[in-house]
Amino acid sequence: MPIASPETATTASPPSPRRVRRVSRADAAVAGLAVALALLVTAGLWPDPHGRAITVNSGDQALFEWLLAYGAQSLQGANPLLTHLLNVPDGVNLAVNTSITVYAVVFAPLTWLVGPPVTFAVILTLNLAATAYAWYWLFSRQLACRPAAAAVAGLFCGFAPQMVSHANAHLNWTAQWLVPLLLWRVLRLRGRRGGIVLGGLVAVAFSIAAEALFFTALAVGVFLAAWALSRSRRAAARAALPAFARGLGWAALTAGVLLAYPLYLHFLGPQTFHGTGFDARIHAEDIAAYGAWPQRSLAGVAGLDSSLAPNPTEENSFFGIPLLLLAVACFGYLWRGADAARRATLRALAVTALVFAVLSWGPSVKVFGHYTHIPLPYAALVHLPVFDAALPSRLALVVTPILGMLLAFALDALLGRERGRRLVTWSAAFAVALLPLVPVPLLTSERPPVPRFITSGDWREYVGPGGVLTPATFTSDLLPDGQRWQAYALARGQGEFALPAGFFLGPGGPDGRGRIGPVPRYLDGVLTYVAQTGAEPVISDVDRARARADLAYWRVEAVVLPDRVSGAKWPVHVEAVRRTATALLGPPERVDDVWLWRIRP
Repeated sequence: MPIASPETATTASPPSPRRVRRVSRADAAVAGLAVALALLVTAGLWPDPHGRAITVNSGDQALFEWLLAYGAQSLQGANPLLTHLLNVPDGVNLAVNTSITVYAVVFAPLTWLVGPPVTFAVILTLNLAATAYAWYWLFSRQLACRPAAAAVAGLFCGFAPQMVSHANAHLNWTAQWLVPLLLWRVLRLRGRRGGIVLGGLVAVAFSIAAEALFFTALAVGVFLAAWALSRSRRAAARAALPAFARGLGWAALTAGVLLAYPLYLHFLGPQTFHGTGFDARIHAEDIAAYGAWPQRSLAGVAGLDSSLAPNPTEENSFFGIPLLLLAVACFGYLWRGADAARRATLRALAVTALVFAVLSWGPSVKVFGHYTHIPLPYAALVHLPVFDAALPSRLALVVTPILGMLLAFALDALLGRERGRRLVTWSAAFAVALLPLVPVPLLTSERPPVPRFITSGDWREYVGPGGVLTPATFTSDLLPDGQRWQAYALARGQGEFALPAGFFLGPGGPDGRGRIGPVPRYLDGVLTYVAQTGAEPVISDVDRARARADLAYWRVEAVVLPDRVSGAKWPVHVEAVRRTATALLGPPERVDDVWLWRIRP
């Protein structure tokens, strides 16, 4: 990347042994602190990973546990990006979902040994710690910041409000350790070798977090354009362009070869769709949210948090007023002492942060929860391919590492220039801005165990190989038990049973857009309604015939209802579901710890 500035300068002479030891100690200290903070955030899962779930997003947790189990199963010959174990008879295109295939394959031995819930907790914890350390490494090694400055900025990036918010079960968005690695390879992009390495890293990032990869590419493009257009950098940009372009070509070729099949499935394969069906106005960042406090932070538990996010997993800004003021002060401090080359970099960072902040506000202005009709630039992008499948509020995630860079550069300069009272004043400003954002543990709660009917393998007596089984509370993002059962069976090598529904993104939404889960039929619709409300409809012979027709369509062989059922957002009325299912399907039999309806052709 053609950025010749003091921030990226490194010393030409080899470091002394004493400095190597000092840096090694700093590396170990940052790594230890990152792991400790990651364990703090995920502490609620560790006493019993199989029996605990993240309270505000247990549906996503079940989905990722299923993806880990299915990905491990794919090593035995299944297609990792297409499956008919969900959404019978149509199946699911996992390439348009967050398949995390690389994680599933790498951690397959752990999944087989201890089960998907433990693997989920391990990856979530490592994601947070690795993100903090990766940013520290980039700041200290590639951007030549002092270890103390790099440590503060790296830990901020790894445990910023956005990271902790997405730690509510998002294994994709917490894998932000990929971003500093991508930036590192772009910084050193020269010719074929660098391009091949970058292309391989792009392929890994696409598997784990395709949306984050898209945002990273956009951010790099905006930054490079703003940097290259600076008068002081135009000559350097023109000189570096040929080698950079060659490297970029090799990166595109390498990534294209590795991702040819996933990209084909993503855009042209079965069960594809255009757009996710999420409302861009709702899932846009509230302008006031940038100065708000996040929920899972010291400020949040002190009662200073707000409800400006669409849900607790999407606090994509929430920096707090003190940090915004500190960022402005750091920018001014750096600008005053900068030469033309450094100012070009600072200007490009500011432009990139401003562009992504404005885009994160979505198609129209929203302030303190009040929607207006004042249009914004995102309105011109919302219907474009790829943009129509992204949530605009998540574009605010690009602002976090830019703030981290400002903090790293400013603290590095302060440690080199200032002494005495001025340094104490700046240190106090950093403390006031950052201490309220220190994370606290995620909220977790107990979840029902996988029924003995599943864990014992007894389900195989009632469902043929590859046959279809369903909970009476049909599997969805709000009722995740079925995918947990399926994940258990896959990880334990019990064999496969298919589900007629599931939690996934697929076609069937309005105007040809996507939707969560399949389009409901009569039986899953009525039982889900009963599970949520407890209201039991009057069942007629027509209803029974419709229920039997749905079961025949899905080829269901057994319907199962345990005594306890997980509800991701509301308590489940299990007894009302049992009575309604009995009215529709006849009396069940008791097998192990579940009620079972055998469905015969």
